[in-house]
Amino acid sequence: MIKKLLLITLLSFGLSLPSKANFDFNSNCIKAYQAIFDLRLNDAKALIQNEKKQNPNNGITILLDNYIDYFTLLASENKSDYERLKNNKATRLSALEKQDKNSPYYLFAQAEVNLQWGMLKSRFQDYFSSGMDIKKADNLLTANIAKHPSFLPNKKSAGLIDVIFGSIPSNMKGIFSTLGIKGNAAVGIRSLESLVSSLPRSSYKFYTDEVVFFLCYIETDLVHNKANYSKIMGYTNTMDDSSLLKSYLQGYVSARSARNDNAIEYLQKRPKGSEYLNFPVLNYHLGNAKLNRGDADANIYLINFLKEYKGINYVKDAYLKLAYYFYLRGDNAKYNTFLKMVKTHGSLYDEKDKQALKEANDAAPDMDLLKARLYFDGGYYPKALAELTGKDAGDFKLKRDQIELYYRLGRIYDESGRDSDAVVSYQKAINSGKLSSYYYAANAALSIGSIYEKKGDKAKAASYYKQAIAMKDHEYENSIESKAKDGLKRTGY
Repeated sequence: MIKKLLLITLLSFGLSLPSKANFDFNSNCIKAYQAIFDLRLNDAKALIQNEKKQNPNNGITILLDNYIDYFTLLASENKSDYERLKNNKATRLSALEKQDKNSPYYLFAQAEVNLQWGMLKSRFQDYFSSGMDIKKADNLLTANIAKHPSFLPNKKSAGLIDVIFGSIPSNMKGIFSTLGIKGNAAVGIRSLESLVSSLPRSSYKFYTDEVVFFLCYIETDLVHNKANYSKIMGYTNTMDDSSLLKSYLQGYVSARSARNDNAIEYLQKRPKGSEYLNFPVLNYHLGNAKLNRGDADANIYLINFLKEYKGINYVKDAYLKLAYYFYLRGDNAKYNTFLKMVKTHGSLYDEKDKQALKEANDAAPDMDLLKARLYFDGGYYPKALAELTGKDAGDFKLKRDQIELYYRLGRIYDESGRDSDAVVSYQKAINSGKLSSYYYAANAALSIGSIYEKKGDKAKAASYYKQAIAMKDHEYENSIESKAKDGLKRTGY
């Protein structure tokens, strides 16, 4: 009897002991993770809370909480949300440091928190702190790879960091290299692409959506090769149809790849419901795509975006697009009303908003050039060309419009595969606009350089890249100069 009572007492005592710190990416955590990548954040929060009750010392919940903040800020782009949430980083890192040091997730989870906040800080233009966080993540991953070389998730984050550090603009690489920051974008992309195949065959297959998420941005915004469209869309097909993130990525990639009709279809068919994260920027992209096509309801989506969005980007650009919507319909009163909104609302974080303010302070656009520009942005190249066929510089009063005519024709011919015609038009844009503050001439030189580089004529390509660099005090100067410098590096000049 005494032995039996002693056994019961010991068992009861054992059950009351606190569970040991651990990292258990169990089925409940996987469900929460998948809900996050469907953008069903409330469902994810409920699953995480349940896991905390059942396994209060499971360190994976700390990491999942950070994913929640990451996607919340990506969707809202709200400065006050950012200031409120960014202090969570230090708290979570401190909590992670108390977890199981022998787990492959120990250093990895700390790296993930640093990496996610590094990317967020860059979005809110806190660039130095962003670089430092991503460097910390890189150091942690390097140590984790040495300790756990077969831990496949290491490859996901290490590949992404290689892309981020390998994509630093040429004019900033010197600064970052002194801090030991360097990478190779091509190596990183290959690493991520290999994971799309290897992850589904592993116990870490739940990470596939995250890799696809990053590859969509990398291929669209960094590589920006429209010929890769089918490959990128193939990646997204692995995601569940109930995922709002899938609809966003398919719409965004299609819009950026000049597949405007596809973009509209994907964005309109997106899943809806109270369980999904409020993601106003989807209406911004849909409104833009519909404006490019000339749809009568484009204004509705742009207005809905402005009503719902409290973030830092695209506000000025959305008001400008609304102004153009009414301008194209001959409603000058509303055109002028929305132009005023461009000047008084929104921020100047994003290049689109800076350009929108510049256009709002400039003379009204030529109607035919505006239509051609919008058709071009949507990938409707024959329609864009039809708007400009038979016109020459003498048909336009403003020097700005004369330069844009040549530039726009060059862009249309370029995307239509008519290289010789493109070079002729681009050269006219350079000749007439190299001393102006508009970006047309500099980007025309960059584009001719790209045409000759593809043809294997490195000397001519380098000559035009140097011309692009030599032009100063124009729109998008840093971006164009950085691309031209990268071109010079590729050509060996």
